[in-house]
Amino acid sequence: MSESTLTLGDPQLAIQLFGPQDSHLRKVRNQLGVAITHRNGTIRIAGPSSSVDIATGILEKLKEKLLRGSLIDPDEIDTLLQNATAPPSKLITPEKTEQRELGIGNTSRRIKPRTEGQADYVQAIRHHDMTLCTGPAGCGKTYLAVATAVEAYRAKSIRKIVLVRPAVEAGESLGYLPGDLNEKLNPYLRPLLDAINEMVDFDQVKFLMEQDIIEVIPLAYMRGRTLNHAFIILDEAQNATVAQMKMFLTRMGEGSKVVVSGDISQVDLPYGVTSGLRDAIQRLQGIDEIAIIRLQESDIVRHRLVQKIVAAYEHPSNNSSRSVGPTDNS
Repeated sequence: MSESTLTLGDPQLAIQLFGPQDSHLRKVRNQLGVAITHRNGTIRIAGPSSSVDIATGILEKLKEKLLRGSLIDPDEIDTLLQNATAPPSKLITPEKTEQRELGIGNTSRRIKPRTEGQADYVQAIRHHDMTLCTGPAGCGKTYLAVATAVEAYRAKSIRKIVLVRPAVEAGESLGYLPGDLNEKLNPYLRPLLDAINEMVDFDQVKFLMEQDIIEVIPLAYMRGRTLNHAFIILDEAQNATVAQMKMFLTRMGEGSKVVVSGDISQVDLPYGVTSGLRDAIQRLQGIDEIAIIRLQESDIVRHRLVQKIVAAYEHPSNNSSRSVGPTDNS
């Protein structure tokens, strides 16, 4: 355990540094596992030595920015935390972040990639008509795809956004759900709606859906359609079969853009059924016009524990333990 201090002096500086309801300090504290207290213009940071050093460095940078008369962007804290813990190959500089920021207005925060892998993903979507992306939970596959779709719609490069998901249950049966078709499908499609509602006002989303400009549908309902000048996103694509994936990819019409994303380590298809996403990556990797992006554990930007949880499940030998049960002599 170690400890460091940071002197602020000006009480107004402390208010800006801490953020609304101490949100900035909480983010640093939760991500790094340190204790941060403030009294009489002095911030005290305590915890593991490496975490204290990182937290102190981040707070120093934020303090210097405030002294120059600039405001703190919450996303900047995320970038500082990511760069402090990511390997050098995954660092993303402020210059790269600004260049690749997504052009989405009417939101309380700017949307931009937080890792080099995410930045490559956004660039691939922008410059290819079809992009396939794999990666673990929390690395922004769905969120950034939806954000790029909204950007394309506002730039008038496409006329319609279509969000698609296979209606496959994740290991447990939901039984006979009550309600009409939309209510039955809502649990499967909710993650896509949640993402778009973070970027577009609720009333506008409702209007765009009523005008059929935004369409959220299950994968099975794509058969027989041809979508022109549309931005089509297939989420949780690891749960599409090979036949479903072929059907989906061939819906692409003139002037359209397709993004297919999923996590091939979380396939919920019946045993023995090949994942359409895994199959598509193998079949299509030699086509130059199709981008294939593989995000890694270091691209995870949810809570810091998510990265460790994913690593524990992907590398169980590092965290092996004997199951609880009868003794060897029973």
